[in-house]
Amino acid sequence: MTSTRRSPSGFRRPTLALAGWLTSAVLACTGPQGPDGATGPQGPGGKDGVPTPVRLLDDKIGRWLPENRTRLNEMISTLGIASPAFDPKNRPVAVFDWDNTLVKNDLGDATFFWMLRHDKVRQPADKDWSTTSPHLTPEARAALNSACDTAAEPGAPLETSRHTGCADELVSIYNGGKTHAGKAAWNNPVTLTLNTAYAWVAQLQAGYTPEELRAFARSAYAENAFNPPGTTQTVGTTPGLAYHVQVYEEMVDLVETLQANGFDVWVVTASPQFVIDAVSESLAGIKPNRVIGIRPMTDSQGRVTAHLRGCGPVADGEDSLITYDQGKRCWINKVIFHQPVEKQLPRQPDAARRQVFAAGDSDTDLAFVQDATHLKLAINRNKVQLMCNAYANHQGRWLVQPMFVQPRAQGTRYPCTTAKDAAGQPLVDEAGNPFTQDYEDRVYALP
Repeated sequence: MTSTRRSPSGFRRPTLALAGWLTSAVLACTGPQGPDGATGPQGPGGKDGVPTPVRLLDDKIGRWLPENRTRLNEMISTLGIASPAFDPKNRPVAVFDWDNTLVKNDLGDATFFWMLRHDKVRQPADKDWSTTSPHLTPEARAALNSACDTAAEPGAPLETSRHTGCADELVSIYNGGKTHAGKAAWNNPVTLTLNTAYAWVAQLQAGYTPEELRAFARSAYAENAFNPPGTTQTVGTTPGLAYHVQVYEEMVDLVETLQANGFDVWVVTASPQFVIDAVSESLAGIKPNRVIGIRPMTDSQGRVTAHLRGCGPVADGEDSLITYDQGKRCWINKVIFHQPVEKQLPRQPDAARRQVFAAGDSDTDLAFVQDATHLKLAINRNKVQLMCNAYANHQGRWLVQPMFVQPRAQGTRYPCTTAKDAAGQPLVDEAGNPFTQDYEDRVYALP
């Protein structure tokens, strides 16, 4: 079993013994450095010169469904350094969602709630909330002015720990898409490339440097890490908000095993970039330069602004495409596979320019998980689009795994034939055809 310890701040780190073993194993078979300075395992090993995997998934970490562990190990053996076709200059790519895929709960949420409890969200310039997001409704802007105008001067941190009405309004708009009085907060809140509330959490980090934001995220994680599963908190006067974030040790073992066998492992997340890359290496062994989150633009002093980097047909500052749903595919094509602008948003027809493995838990992970060429892992959180695709099991490449902590109860029959996507269109399967049947939820209990 992967042996780990936790630092006083709650971060998961390998033991020195494991770190030394893993470093030796990787260095023994590394090739030339890639363009990012990373090295990749290569070369033959094992008995009689036949390549063998450096390691496989630990069967003592017992919450994997056995058939899933077997198929993942088969992929690792087939595509990793044990494969005669392994090319250290063109390593197989694996991409993971972060929140509720690699960890239990949502670190983006946890950091936003931490910022509210510690007075870190700033009053917008001229107290004009439209500068934080162009998608807020007039009713939302008016509600925020009413609740927050006295909480700080423009540009100063809002005293949301004391002005609970301001905190409540921010939580309500983010969490429920409505003002505290029940008015719609967002114009066109969800598209195939944008969730306005998710984007807003990143936009409300304006005024800080990336390192300041990373420090906020580490503090938020430290507050959440040792709370028992199911622990909740009150922000403002809003109760019942998650107050627990826990890394899945099974997924960390998978990440480390993939890396040891030469895979290029990435995270793509709809949480803010500097929240996730602050902890990705300490928690899951994934370097910050392998994290793709919501990426803000910065000002001349290096401080984050409320405008976001674009991808594909969406230019920087247009703020209509983030690492969400098909936007995750766009950013994978842009950052990992270096596709030109016109090829970033569509699925790549060339399998060599797609990830071999992908893992997600949400409907908004579907596009990039579908794109994986070898195996597609769905963490079952009862999400209709994802689970319809997983149970349809196109080409037999899908794996379904219950959540490793507090797995969901069996879902009702998924309405694959009648449900609609974020664009209001009927769901289609991986081949682009309408679903012809609804699916029972079959894989939801841990062994």
